[in-house]
Amino acid sequence: VYRDPWQKREAWRRHPIFSRREQFKNLFPGFGIALVAFSGYVVWDNLTSPDSNTIKRLKEQTAKE
Repeated sequence: VYRDPWQKREAWRRHPIFSRREQFKNLFPGFGIALVAFSGYVVWDNLTSPDSNTIKRLKEQTAKE
């Protein structure tokens, strides 16, 4: 019976961490955190900007009430 002498050295290639799914999942590390941080920054900047239409609308609504 033929036995591959390199089988132990090649076993890492079949490890689940090297599967296509895992490689794709880890393709962009930190992208989710960066997306949340950037979205938060954009919202904060739009709300605190002196030229923000949102602030003007909120002031008008509170003045009407």
